[in-house]
Formats: sequence, C-alpha cells, structure tokens
Amino acid sequence: MNKQINTVGFVPKTNAKVPSANDVKSDHQLLLERLKLYNLVENEVKGDGNCQFRALADQLYGDPDLHTFVREQVIEQLKSQLELYQNYVPMSYNDYLEKMSKEGEWGDHVTLQAAADRFGVKIFLITSFKDTCYIEILPHIQKSKRVLMLSFWAETHYNSINPEAGKHLYNYKLHNSTYAELCG
Repeated sequence: MNKQINTVGFVPKTNAKVPSANDVKSDHQLLLERLKLYNLVENEVKGDGNCQFRALADQLYGDPDLHTFVREQVIEQLKSQLELYQNYVPMSYNDYLEKMSKEGEWGDHVTLQAAADRFGVKIFLITSFKDTCYIEILPHIQKSKRVLMLSFWAETHYNSINPEAGKHLYNYKLHNSTYAELCG
C-alpha cells in the first residue's frame, strides 16, 4: 500500500521530559523495525549527552569523536545568525548559548537546524514517534546535495544511520512517497 505523507513544517523545540525505561525500549524497537524495512542500520554512538553531535560528526566526517568540533561549529552558527534561532529557545538566548556550549549538554531541534544551516546539508531523522516517522530538516541555504541520516528515539538518543553492508542506496531516495511506508 502506498500512502502519501504530507510534509509538516519543522519547528525547532527543546527536549521535553525523559521517558520511562519501558518507553525507551519499545520506542527503540519501533525504530529498529523502521530501519530494517529499508536495510538501514544504526551506528551507535555514546549516550554521554553528546550523542546528537557524535551522530552528526559520524555522518559528516566518519568519526563520532569529532563531536567537539561539530558542537563548536553549531554554536558559531547560533551566534552568527541569532535572528534565525532566538525565538525557539525557552530561556534567554545568551543562557542557551552558554548551556549548549558545554560538553555533555543534550542537543535539541534548534541545534539540529543550526547544524543543517552551518554545513548546508539536509538532515533526515528517522524517529520512533508514533505519528511522525521521519523529519526532514532543510538548511536555509543548501551548499551540498549530501544528506545526513540520523535516528532519534524516545526523545533521548541520536545515532548515525547507514545502509546495511552491500546494499544499494537506490531505495533511500528522500521523497515523501518513498518513506510513506515507514509510518505504516
């Protein structure tokens, strides 16, 4: 069955509450099923508060340990284009920048948008959300056709996503109808 998904506009937001252990387990299982459908696998990164930046570093440079550099680039983007982001943070913008600059501080939807903008790439999240199985984050100015693929589950952890060894990327075209079955 081919379903059509309407793309929902991306509105950056910060993390809400931390889910229960049972929710985390079931959300991750749902995500793994979605990934398996398209022969995608997670490259697990450390869950040390830097997972968003580690996953981005893995996608950008093939090395999650470059997360500090990626965080620095995102912070520079947030500082240089504050008019794009300041209305989406739940505190004073300077406090937000100071908080996000710290090692181990969880990245959020605002930092994802800033990463897309800084590196000029589309970021594609496959999620464990029941109603939204994927989210596309578009840069304000696209500098590359490259797409970074991340998983996001239980609103607590990001990983990098790659095709299973030996599989072709043909099935992974980032188009609404292609991924419609993910939410099914």
